[in-house]
Amino acid sequence: MIGLIQRVAWAKIEVRGDTIAQIEKGILVMVGMEKQDQKNHADKLLHKLLNYRIFPDSADKMNLSLLDIQGGFLLVPQFTLAADTKKGLRPSFSSSKSPSEAEQLFAYLLSQAQNRYPYVGAGQFGADMKVSLLNDGPATFSITI
Repeated sequence: MIGLIQRVAWAKIEVRGDTIAQIEKGILVMVGMEKQDQKNHADKLLHKLLNYRIFPDSADKMNLSLLDIQGGFLLVPQFTLAADTKKGLRPSFSSSKSPSEAEQLFAYLLSQAQNRYPYVGAGQFGADMKVSLLNDGPATFSITI
């Protein structure tokens, strides 16, 4: 399971011109799922996302987590993150989880996030989404579980 974290000042997701989710200061996470990913991978990723210390403390060092700052948490299903880009000039998606299985796993991740944290928004699985954000830093991190 892959999580591409962006520390943001704000972020929002639109589908067909309608805003379906938005946050202020926090993290936007693009989530990619590979064939071997299971619920235990989602649980580990969620724990890391909530506790990853990427926000500055009073000394301007990255010592605070999303839980510490109580910021926004925006999850976005991102099929292309699981692409194999090692060969050729076109990505292969042979390592990606099937759409139906990925949708179920993303729904599980989202429900677990909503059960553990109060400020959660999400993109729509399979939709043509327009994601807008203001990266804070910039600070972007890739986590693979």
